[in-house]
Amino acid sequence: MKEEFTTNTRRWYDKDPVLSSAMKTLEESDDETQIKVALNLIKIITEHHLSSTEYESVEDIVSATEDVLDDSKHGRWYDLDGTLRTAISLLQNCPEATRKVIAKEMAKNVIETIKKEDQDDLDDVQIEVPEE
Repeated sequence: MKEEFTTNTRRWYDKDPVLSSAMKTLEESDDETQIKVALNLIKIITEHHLSSTEYESVEDIVSATEDVLDDSKHGRWYDLDGTLRTAISLLQNCPEATRKVIAKEMAKNVIETIKKEDQDDLDDVQIEVPEE
């Protein structure tokens, strides 16, 4: 069944089909993958903000995000880890145009991280060939 996107969205990231798909895949990923993607997301967003001279340092960006975070919100899947929570909050507070660009990068990053981990798992498998 094809998922349809409407203006009546429940979550902020469901307004963008690419971002919604990336977030769903990230949510279903293991903890290690989520952290890797979150760290990369923080890096991408902070580099963008620093290049746009909106902030003077990474600390300013993280501080601004922490000011927005509401400590009472801990029911979302990404609130369970501080790094992931910060990354998603940074993304949420980006201008929409920036978020669209980052969403595409995030989707690629999620897929690449999962593919790499799957390949690493395959590389760890040792196949024993019985001796004749």
